[in-house]
Amino acid sequence: MTKNINHKIFVAGHKGMLGSATYKRLRAKGFKNIVVATRQQLDLTNQKKVFEFFKKQKIDQVYLCAAKVGGIMSNKKFPADYIYNNLQITLNVVNAAKNFLVNRLLFVGSSCIYPRNAPQPMKEEYLLTSAMEKSNEPYAISKIAGIKICESYNRQFNTDFRSVMPTNLYGDGDTYDAFNSHVIPALILKFHKAKLNENKKIILWGTGKAKREFLHVDDMANFCIKIMNLPKKKILNNTKPQQSHINLGTGKGITIKKLSNIIAKVVGYKGRVIFDNNYPDGHPKKVNNIILQKKFNCIPSIDLISGIQRTYKDFLKRYKNKNELF
Repeated sequence: MTKNINHKIFVAGHKGMLGSATYKRLRAKGFKNIVVATRQQLDLTNQKKVFEFFKKQKIDQVYLCAAKVGGIMSNKKFPADYIYNNLQITLNVVNAAKNFLVNRLLFVGSSCIYPRNAPQPMKEEYLLTSAMEKSNEPYAISKIAGIKICESYNRQFNTDFRSVMPTNLYGDGDTYDAFNSHVIPALILKFHKAKLNENKKIILWGTGKAKREFLHVDDMANFCIKIMNLPKKKILNNTKPQQSHINLGTGKGITIKKLSNIIAKVVGYKGRVIFDNNYPDGHPKKVNNIILQKKFNCIPSIDLISGIQRTYKDFLKRYKNKNELF
């Protein structure tokens, strides 16, 4: 792995879960010249501001972790926001990176890019082979566009822009919100509230049969840094020109029902769990094929149960005052 600790690195979205974890891991690995900016300091949807920032900073590497993200219901309610904001961020940052001679950029997408009924586990080559899941299609399209933007710039300008497609991420710094949270933080919040209120039962959305894969954010941050610093030749030798993105995950799926049982046990909730199939499941099954990931020696180190235990401890630290949750 090539590594230059003197590179000037911009972590876009450093306040988010992945951006924060990536920033911490970079610091731990000895990278010291790291640039960050809050949303108030730099609006990534503003092309003029982004170009001014890149011109001033003279950046070597970009970790593009910034994105508008949320759960199923948020995606259904704000589809225009999800596609517009994410496309704006990607176009502005990637184009600025090209114009101001950034050596390398890593675009972070999502495994939701794959078709709803894609064969499992999902290979990189399944992209755009059939219809997507409707509940988060605008977000998925913005991430597919990100892959193709990076591919197109590489072909036309010989840039070194790389794309990684992680499975569902969780861990320290996650968002705990009944409307915007993803699966694990949403379940942690729901079970924790039910425990505090001594509720005898809890109702969860969907059938519980949908299968998902989960990767701890610290593992993901390590993978991002490793892939960013691989020699360009190794990336090109292992990816196809029209399928240049890399899946990241554990390669293991778990049903939402089994996941809810694990979280209930970790949280200490003793009541009944009931599933309401009037609400959507989203993708019926979503697990990444990680054969390509393994070629780059990206091996997860945090198992799901211990990862959820760590995540719940972080949750308790952040929300010591239970009134903040109600």
